[in-house]
Amino acid sequence: MNRLSVDFAGVHFKNPIITASGTFAYKSGEEFFPLSILGGVSVKGMTLEKRDGNPPPRIAESASGVLNSVGIQNPGVKYFVENELFALKHEDIVVIANVAGQTIDDYKKTVQILDETAVDIIELNISCPNVKEGGIAFGADCDSAAEITRAIRKETKKPLMVKLTPNVTSIAEIAKAVESQGADAISLINTLLGMRIDIKTKRPVLRNNMGGLSGPAVFPVALRMVWQAANAVKIPVCGMGGISSWEDAVEMMLAGAKTVQIGTAMLRNPLAPKEIIAGLSHYAEENNLKNLQEICGTVKAW
Repeated sequence: MNRLSVDFAGVHFKNPIITASGTFAYKSGEEFFPLSILGGVSVKGMTLEKRDGNPPPRIAESASGVLNSVGIQNPGVKYFVENELFALKHEDIVVIANVAGQTIDDYKKTVQILDETAVDIIELNISCPNVKEGGIAFGADCDSAAEITRAIRKETKKPLMVKLTPNVTSIAEIAKAVESQGADAISLINTLLGMRIDIKTKRPVLRNNMGGLSGPAVFPVALRMVWQAANAVKIPVCGMGGISSWEDAVEMMLAGAKTVQIGTAMLRNPLAPKEIIAGLSHYAEENNLKNLQEICGTVKAW
């Protein structure tokens, strides 16, 4: 009996554990555990053309977390399709293509290429700055989030999961906006915007001045937003943000997530996904659950 299996947005996962975009290089991951133990992999965010990313320094430690402004460095969607996808699809895991861009047209062209491949799910990163709207993130308000979701929904037959930014006033309203325009699922949260300053040089520690904060420090915020979003929509939720242990994963599922993504935890402990899967299996058996999904959304709010 597989107590951890889950059907999510029409795709079957052997377990709910997914490695988060930008944190897991599958070729090096093979050194620590067989990739086939994973439920899925959300690959490094990809754009239409190759991107070199931001100049260094672009990553720095903070208390219980990491700040990064890597800038979506990647070799471009065609390189991924021609050089990496084939190997991933032979690992018996769900492949999630994380897509980024600076204009809606960028997103469209990237998704059109992926729609003809063996990718299982498109994960639309709407935390990216919309250069035609003064650099404001696509996911910063309901109208722009709805607009890009509507546009991309027309470009692909694959399940569409929209990755939400936490840097908004109401995560529930953003979630409802993308659901209304055809999203099959949502994933959250992306990184929180943060900053640190070197008191000796009096300069920000990141060349880009600000960056995305991830890691255990953001977990309570992520958990709150997952709970709010899951209660606002009917489509499934993938929870992420500071998950470091199987207990954290259980909390996310209690809050309403059907699947979860593990990211920054792997920078400290590359075996984190394997350990979390083992912990969830033990938890399900110990609590006599036929399937771990029985706990999804069962938190008893006061």
